[in-house]
Amino acid sequence: MNSSLVTTAPLVACVICAVLILLLRPMLQRYALARPNARSSHSVPTPQGGGVAVVAAVVASVAISVFFDATADSVLLAVLAAAVLLAFVRAYDDLRTMPVLPRLLMQAAAVGFVLAALPAEFHLVSVLPVWAERVLLLIGGLWFVNLVNFMDGLDWMTAAEVVPVTAALALFGFCGELPSGPTLVALALGGAMIGFAPFNKPVAKLFLGDVGSLPIGLLMGWCLLQLAESGHLLAALLLPLYYLADATLTLLGRLMRGEAIWVAHRSHFYQQATNNGFSVMQVVGEVFILNIVLAGFAAITIWQKSPYVQGISLLLGISAAALVLSRFSRKRKPLG
Repeated sequence: MNSSLVTTAPLVACVICAVLILLLRPMLQRYALARPNARSSHSVPTPQGGGVAVVAAVVASVAISVFFDATADSVLLAVLAAAVLLAFVRAYDDLRTMPVLPRLLMQAAAVGFVLAALPAEFHLVSVLPVWAERVLLLIGGLWFVNLVNFMDGLDWMTAAEVVPVTAALALFGFCGELPSGPTLVALALGGAMIGFAPFNKPVAKLFLGDVGSLPIGLLMGWCLLQLAESGHLLAALLLPLYYLADATLTLLGRLMRGEAIWVAHRSHFYQQATNNGFSVMQVVGEVFILNIVLAGFAAITIWQKSPYVQGISLLLGISAAALVLSRFSRKRKPLG
Protein backbone atom coordinates (compact mmCIF):
# COMPACT_ATOMS: atom_id res chain seq x y z
CA MET A 1 0.00 0.00 0.00
CA ASN A 2 1.13 3.53 -0.81
CA SER A 3 2.38 4.94 2.50
CA SER A 4 0.87 8.35 1.70
CA LEU A 5 -2.59 6.81 2.11
CA VAL A 6 -1.83 6.29 5.80
CA THR A 7 -2.14 10.06 6.29
CA THR A 8 -4.26 11.24 3.37
CA ALA A 9 -7.16 8.75 3.53
CA PRO A 10 -8.16 9.40 7.17
CA LEU A 11 -7.50 13.12 6.83
CA VAL A 12 -9.68 13.41 3.71
CA ALA A 13 -12.46 11.39 5.37
CA CYS A 14 -12.25 13.49 8.54
CA VAL A 15 -12.52 16.79 6.66
CA ILE A 16 -15.32 15.60 4.34
CA CYS A 17 -17.31 14.26 7.28
CA ALA A 18 -16.98 17.46 9.34
CA VAL A 19 -17.88 19.70 6.39
CA LEU A 20 -20.90 17.58 5.45
CA ILE A 21 -22.16 17.66 9.04
CA LEU A 22 -21.93 21.45 9.13
CA LEU A 23 -23.89 21.60 5.87
CA LEU A 24 -26.50 19.01 6.89
CA ARG A 25 -27.10 20.00 10.51
CA PRO A 26 -29.79 22.63 9.80
CA MET A 27 -31.79 20.07 7.79
CA LEU A 28 -31.28 17.34 10.39
CA GLN A 29 -32.28 19.77 13.12
CA ARG A 30 -35.52 20.38 11.29
CA TYR A 31 -36.45 16.95 9.99
CA ALA A 32 -34.52 14.32 12.01
CA LEU A 33 -34.93 15.07 15.70
CA ALA A 34 -34.58 12.17 18.12
CA ARG A 35 -37.02 12.93 20.91
CA PRO A 36 -36.30 11.51 24.39
CA ASN A 37 -38.33 8.60 25.72
CA ALA A 38 -38.10 6.21 28.66
CA ARG A 39 -35.38 4.19 26.94
CA SER A 40 -33.26 7.14 25.77
CA SER A 41 -29.91 8.21 27.19
CA HIS A 42 -30.56 11.86 26.27
CA SER A 43 -32.98 14.32 27.84
CA VAL A 44 -33.52 16.94 25.11
CA PRO A 45 -34.51 16.56 21.43
CA THR A 46 -31.30 16.06 19.44
CA PRO A 47 -30.82 15.81 15.67
CA GLN A 48 -29.79 12.41 14.36
CA GLY A 49 -28.53 11.21 11.00
CA GLY A 50 -24.89 12.24 11.27
CA GLY A 51 -24.08 8.81 9.93
CA VAL A 52 -24.97 10.09 6.46
CA ALA A 53 -21.85 12.23 6.57
CA VAL A 54 -19.74 9.38 7.96
CA VAL A 55 -20.77 6.94 5.21
CA ALA A 56 -20.41 9.56 2.48
CA ALA A 57 -16.96 10.52 3.79
CA VAL A 58 -15.77 6.90 3.81
CA VAL A 59 -17.01 6.27 0.27
CA ALA A 60 -15.53 9.54 -1.02
CA SER A 61 -12.19 9.03 0.71
CA VAL A 62 -11.86 5.46 -0.56
CA ALA A 63 -12.86 6.55 -4.08
CA ILE A 64 -10.26 9.32 -4.10
CA SER A 65 -7.56 6.98 -2.78
CA VAL A 66 -8.45 4.31 -5.33
CA PHE A 67 -8.30 6.88 -8.15
CA PHE A 68 -4.74 7.82 -7.25
CA ASP A 69 -3.49 4.43 -6.05
CA ALA A 70 -5.53 1.91 -8.10
CA THR A 71 -6.18 -0.41 -5.14
CA ALA A 72 -9.81 -1.20 -5.98
CA ASP A 73 -11.18 -4.69 -6.54
CA SER A 74 -14.66 -6.08 -6.99
CA VAL A 75 -15.00 -7.02 -3.31
CA LEU A 76 -14.11 -3.51 -2.13
CA LEU A 77 -16.66 -2.01 -4.53
CA ALA A 78 -19.28 -4.51 -3.33
CA VAL A 79 -18.65 -3.57 0.30
CA LEU A 80 -19.04 0.14 -0.39
CA ALA A 81 -22.20 -0.48 -2.45
CA ALA A 82 -23.66 -2.62 0.34
CA ALA A 83 -22.88 0.07 2.93
CA VAL A 84 -24.66 2.68 0.81
CA LEU A 85 -27.62 0.29 0.40
CA LEU A 86 -27.90 -0.10 4.17
CA ALA A 87 -27.80 3.67 4.60
CA PHE A 88 -30.63 4.11 2.08
CA VAL A 89 -32.71 1.36 3.69
CA ARG A 90 -32.39 3.00 7.09
CA ALA A 91 -33.13 6.46 5.68
CA TYR A 92 -36.29 5.09 4.05
CA ASP A 93 -37.24 3.39 7.31
CA ASP A 94 -36.91 6.73 9.11
CA LEU A 95 -39.34 8.37 6.65
CA ARG A 96 -41.78 5.48 6.24
CA THR A 97 -41.46 2.96 9.05
CA MET A 98 -40.49 -0.43 7.65
CA PRO A 99 -41.68 -3.62 9.39
CA VAL A 100 -39.03 -5.67 11.15
CA LEU A 101 -38.96 -8.61 8.70
CA PRO A 102 -38.46 -6.60 5.48
CA ARG A 103 -35.81 -4.53 7.27
CA LEU A 104 -33.91 -7.67 8.30
CA LEU A 105 -34.24 -9.09 4.79
CA MET A 106 -32.71 -5.95 3.29
CA GLN A 107 -29.87 -6.11 5.82
CA ALA A 108 -29.33 -9.78 4.98
CA ALA A 109 -29.28 -8.88 1.29
CA ALA A 110 -26.55 -6.31 1.90
CA VAL A 111 -24.44 -8.78 3.88
CA GLY A 112 -25.12 -11.51 1.32
CA PHE A 113 -24.04 -9.19 -1.50
CA VAL A 114 -20.66 -8.75 0.19
CA LEU A 115 -20.26 -12.49 0.80
CA ALA A 116 -21.21 -13.27 -2.81
CA ALA A 117 -18.38 -11.00 -3.98
CA LEU A 118 -15.76 -12.93 -1.99
CA PRO A 119 -13.43 -15.08 -4.11
CA ALA A 120 -14.33 -18.74 -4.40
CA GLU A 121 -11.18 -19.77 -2.53
CA PHE A 122 -12.17 -17.72 0.55
CA HIS A 123 -12.48 -20.31 3.32
CA LEU A 124 -11.85 -19.70 7.02
CA VAL A 125 -12.60 -23.10 8.58
CA SER A 126 -11.37 -26.01 6.50
CA VAL A 127 -13.50 -28.61 8.32
CA LEU A 128 -16.71 -26.86 7.24
CA PRO A 129 -18.12 -27.06 3.72
CA VAL A 130 -17.89 -23.70 1.97
CA TRP A 131 -21.68 -23.37 1.75
CA ALA A 132 -22.08 -24.00 5.50
CA GLU A 133 -19.40 -21.45 6.31
CA ARG A 134 -21.09 -18.87 4.09
CA VAL A 135 -24.42 -19.44 5.86
CA LEU A 136 -22.73 -18.93 9.23
CA LEU A 137 -20.97 -15.82 7.92
CA LEU A 138 -24.31 -14.46 6.71
CA ILE A 139 -25.85 -14.94 10.17
CA GLY A 140 -22.76 -13.58 11.90
CA GLY A 141 -22.58 -10.60 9.54
CA LEU A 142 -26.24 -9.79 10.10
CA TRP A 143 -25.69 -9.96 13.85
CA PHE A 144 -22.59 -7.77 13.72
CA VAL A 145 -24.36 -5.11 11.66
CA ASN A 146 -27.16 -4.98 14.20
CA LEU A 147 -25.04 -5.17 17.33
CA VAL A 148 -23.14 -2.03 16.28
CA ASN A 149 -26.56 -0.41 15.97
CA PHE A 150 -27.62 -1.72 19.39
CA MET A 151 -24.45 -0.40 21.02
CA ASP A 152 -24.83 3.09 19.57
CA GLY A 153 -26.89 4.32 22.50
CA LEU A 154 -24.53 6.70 24.30
CA ASP A 155 -22.61 9.81 23.30
CA TRP A 156 -19.15 8.89 21.95
CA MET A 157 -19.77 5.16 22.43
CA THR A 158 -19.37 4.30 18.74
CA ALA A 159 -16.32 6.55 18.43
CA ALA A 160 -14.78 4.84 21.48
CA GLU A 161 -15.21 1.51 19.67
CA VAL A 162 -14.55 2.33 16.03
CA VAL A 163 -11.49 4.58 16.39
CA PRO A 164 -9.29 2.11 18.35
CA VAL A 165 -10.43 -0.87 16.25
CA THR A 166 -9.82 0.84 12.91
CA ALA A 167 -6.49 2.25 14.13
CA ALA A 168 -5.38 -1.29 15.03
CA LEU A 169 -6.58 -2.63 11.67
CA ALA A 170 -4.71 0.13 9.85
CA LEU A 171 -1.54 -0.66 11.82
CA PHE A 172 -1.84 -4.34 10.97
CA GLY A 173 -2.33 -3.44 7.31
CA PHE A 174 0.65 -1.11 7.30
CA CYS A 175 2.73 -4.00 8.69
CA GLY A 176 1.54 -6.32 5.91
CA GLU A 177 -0.88 -8.38 8.00
CA LEU A 178 -4.07 -7.10 6.30
CA PRO A 179 -4.79 -6.60 2.57
CA SER A 180 -4.80 -3.08 1.13
CA GLY A 181 -8.58 -2.90 0.56
CA PRO A 182 -9.71 -3.39 4.18
CA THR A 183 -6.75 -1.33 5.38
CA LEU A 184 -7.95 1.57 3.24
CA VAL A 185 -11.53 1.20 4.51
CA ALA A 186 -10.28 1.10 8.12
CA LEU A 187 -8.25 4.28 7.57
CA ALA A 188 -11.21 6.08 5.98
CA LEU A 189 -13.71 4.89 8.60
CA GLY A 190 -11.45 5.87 11.48
CA GLY A 191 -10.90 9.31 9.96
CA ALA A 192 -14.61 9.84 9.35
CA MET A 193 -15.43 8.92 12.95
CA ILE A 194 -12.86 11.41 14.20
CA GLY A 195 -14.56 14.05 12.04
CA PHE A 196 -17.91 13.11 13.57
CA ALA A 197 -16.69 12.88 17.18
CA PRO A 198 -16.69 16.63 18.06
CA PHE A 199 -20.40 16.85 17.23
CA ASN A 200 -21.19 13.76 19.31
CA LYS A 201 -19.08 14.75 22.33
CA PRO A 202 -21.12 14.56 25.56
CA VAL A 203 -23.54 16.26 25.72
CA ALA A 204 -24.06 15.42 22.04
CA LYS A 205 -25.27 18.00 19.55
CA LEU A 206 -25.74 15.28 16.91
CA PHE A 207 -26.37 11.54 16.90
CA LEU A 208 -25.04 9.03 14.40
CA GLY A 209 -28.42 7.40 13.85
CA ASP A 210 -29.19 3.98 12.39
CA VAL A 211 -28.37 5.37 8.94
CA GLY A 212 -24.75 5.40 10.11
CA SER A 213 -24.47 2.59 12.65
CA LEU A 214 -25.66 -0.16 10.30
CA PRO A 215 -23.21 0.66 7.46
CA ILE A 216 -20.42 1.15 10.01
CA GLY A 217 -21.14 -2.34 11.32
CA LEU A 218 -20.91 -3.73 7.80
CA LEU A 219 -17.67 -1.92 6.97
CA MET A 220 -15.98 -2.82 10.25
CA GLY A 221 -17.24 -6.40 10.09
CA TRP A 222 -15.81 -6.83 6.59
CA CYS A 223 -12.42 -5.51 7.71
CA LEU A 224 -12.41 -7.98 10.61
CA LEU A 225 -13.42 -10.81 8.28
CA GLN A 226 -10.48 -9.98 6.02
CA LEU A 227 -8.19 -9.98 9.06
CA ALA A 228 -9.45 -13.46 9.96
CA GLU A 229 -8.94 -14.65 6.39
CA SER A 230 -5.35 -13.40 6.57
CA GLY A 231 -4.72 -16.01 9.26
CA HIS A 232 -5.51 -13.89 12.31
CA LEU A 233 -8.84 -15.25 13.55
CA LEU A 234 -8.06 -14.63 17.23
CA ALA A 235 -7.14 -11.00 16.52
CA ALA A 236 -10.40 -10.57 14.59
CA LEU A 237 -12.31 -11.83 17.65
CA LEU A 238 -10.35 -9.82 20.21
CA LEU A 239 -10.67 -6.40 18.54
CA PRO A 240 -14.50 -6.14 18.79
CA LEU A 241 -14.75 -8.31 21.91
CA TYR A 242 -16.42 -5.70 24.12
CA TYR A 243 -19.19 -5.04 21.59
CA LEU A 244 -19.63 -8.75 20.96
CA ALA A 245 -19.83 -9.55 24.68
CA ASP A 246 -22.13 -6.71 25.72
CA ALA A 247 -24.59 -7.11 22.85
CA THR A 248 -24.64 -10.92 22.82
CA LEU A 249 -25.02 -11.37 26.58
CA THR A 250 -27.74 -8.71 26.63
CA LEU A 251 -29.61 -10.44 23.77
CA LEU A 252 -29.41 -13.83 25.49
CA GLY A 253 -30.63 -12.31 28.75
CA ARG A 254 -33.61 -10.71 27.03
CA LEU A 255 -34.45 -13.95 25.23
CA MET A 256 -34.36 -15.86 28.53
CA ARG A 257 -36.71 -13.28 30.05
CA GLY A 258 -39.10 -13.66 27.11
CA GLU A 259 -38.70 -10.04 25.99
CA ALA A 260 -39.21 -8.88 22.41
CA ILE A 261 -35.62 -8.43 21.25
CA TRP A 262 -36.53 -5.97 18.47
CA VAL A 263 -38.05 -3.46 20.91
CA ALA A 264 -35.84 -0.60 22.17
CA HIS A 265 -34.56 -1.05 25.72
CA ARG A 266 -31.95 0.08 28.26
CA SER A 267 -30.52 -3.22 29.44
CA HIS A 268 -27.08 -3.20 27.79
CA PHE A 269 -24.21 -3.19 30.24
CA TYR A 270 -23.10 0.29 29.19
CA GLN A 271 -26.66 1.53 29.79
CA GLN A 272 -26.76 -0.18 33.17
CA ALA A 273 -23.54 1.67 34.00
CA THR A 274 -25.17 5.08 33.60
CA ASN A 275 -27.95 3.89 35.92
CA ASN A 276 -25.35 2.65 38.40
CA GLY A 277 -23.59 5.96 38.94
CA PHE A 278 -21.11 6.07 36.04
CA SER A 279 -20.98 9.27 34.03
CA VAL A 280 -21.10 9.07 30.24
CA MET A 281 -17.43 10.04 30.03
CA GLN A 282 -16.48 7.34 32.55
CA VAL A 283 -18.32 4.69 30.52
CA VAL A 284 -16.86 5.62 27.14
CA GLY A 285 -13.45 6.19 28.73
CA GLU A 286 -13.37 2.67 30.13
CA VAL A 287 -14.58 1.23 26.82
CA PHE A 288 -11.90 3.18 24.93
CA ILE A 289 -9.14 1.98 27.26
CA LEU A 290 -10.44 -1.59 27.09
CA ASN A 291 -10.35 -1.46 23.29
CA ILE A 292 -6.72 -0.32 23.36
CA VAL A 293 -5.91 -3.24 25.68
CA LEU A 294 -7.77 -5.65 23.40
CA ALA A 295 -5.88 -4.27 20.40
CA GLY A 296 -2.64 -5.00 22.25
CA PHE A 297 -3.68 -8.60 22.88
CA ALA A 298 -4.76 -8.89 19.22
CA ALA A 299 -1.32 -7.69 18.14
CA ILE A 300 0.33 -10.32 20.33
CA THR A 301 -1.70 -13.10 18.66
CA ILE A 302 -0.52 -11.83 15.26
CA TRP A 303 3.18 -11.57 15.96
CA GLN A 304 3.56 -14.39 18.49
CA LYS A 305 2.75 -17.71 16.81
CA SER A 306 3.02 -19.83 19.95
CA PRO A 307 -0.37 -21.46 20.63
CA TYR A 308 0.33 -21.04 24.35
CA VAL A 309 0.92 -17.27 24.02
CA GLN A 310 -2.10 -16.87 21.75
CA GLY A 311 -4.32 -18.80 24.16
CA ILE A 312 -3.15 -16.71 27.12
CA SER A 313 -3.75 -13.51 25.13
CA LEU A 314 -7.31 -14.61 24.32
CA LEU A 315 -8.02 -15.49 27.95
CA LEU A 316 -6.61 -12.17 29.16
CA GLY A 317 -8.74 -10.31 26.59
CA ILE A 318 -11.86 -12.16 27.72
CA SER A 319 -10.98 -11.43 31.35
CA ALA A 320 -10.48 -7.71 30.64
CA ALA A 321 -13.84 -7.49 28.86
CA ALA A 322 -15.54 -9.44 31.66
CA LEU A 323 -14.07 -7.07 34.26
CA VAL A 324 -15.51 -4.03 32.50
CA LEU A 325 -18.91 -5.70 32.07
CA SER A 326 -18.91 -6.64 35.75
CA ARG A 327 -18.04 -3.08 36.78
CA PHE A 328 -20.81 -1.66 34.62
CA SER A 329 -23.40 -4.02 36.09
CA ARG A 330 -22.74 -2.97 39.72
CA LYS A 331 -23.44 0.25 41.56
CA ARG A 332 -20.42 2.50 41.47
CA LYS A 333 -18.99 3.17 44.91
CA PRO A 334 -18.50 6.89 45.59
CA LEU A 335 -14.92 8.02 46.15
CA GLY A 336 -13.95 8.60 49.74
